[in-house]
Amino acid sequence: MDETAPRQPGEPLRPVTGDGDGPTTEDLLVQVAKGDERAFEQVYDRLAGPILGLVRRVVRDGAQSEEVAQEVLVELWRTAPRYSPERGSALNWALTLAHRRAVDRVRSARASTDREVKATFEASRNRPFDEVAESVTARWERQQVRRCLGNLTELQRESVLLAYYQGYTYREVAEVLSTPQGTVKTRLRDGLIRLRDCLGVTA
Repeated sequence: MDETAPRQPGEPLRPVTGDGDGPTTEDLLVQVAKGDERAFEQVYDRLAGPILGLVRRVVRDGAQSEEVAQEVLVELWRTAPRYSPERGSALNWALTLAHRRAVDRVRSARASTDREVKATFEASRNRPFDEVAESVTARWERQQVRRCLGNLTELQRESVLLAYYQGYTYREVAEVLSTPQGTVKTRLRDGLIRLRDCLGVTA
């Protein structure tokens, strides 16, 4: 099975479901380790929700959280042979992987920002004052946007990020967030109004 087979590009994360009377997630992971794709589909359905929820709490950014969650699910497929039921539940194992990936993404983003700041400082030494001021202003504006996004509700923020920064349609945003399209449109409108007010933009 191809490593990207668990999910096609653009396909939303599927919701978590309970074990019910069927095999436990631990049993399914043992089958996944043997290359059982049907077992992996069930593992995916059961663990996708909890994984995405944990990653969102760490990463904060909705689009990046989706990306990290998918990386974790692919990693589950690839590393299933390393899992042993005696070492703990499948959920805890998966969430440990998810937390590690999420923390790595946050650290990577922070390091990237630090490098960008350093590069901007170094480049500014020999640049005219107006260019330096323009660069500082642009960075300040990005910080303002991030601050204002932080004032939105989670659904408003994720809707805005998906629609206006990732290019998702209303339908795609609704699928990713498991939310009715009408609700998504309302949250987008309210979120944009709050962003406009926070940034002091006048009509």
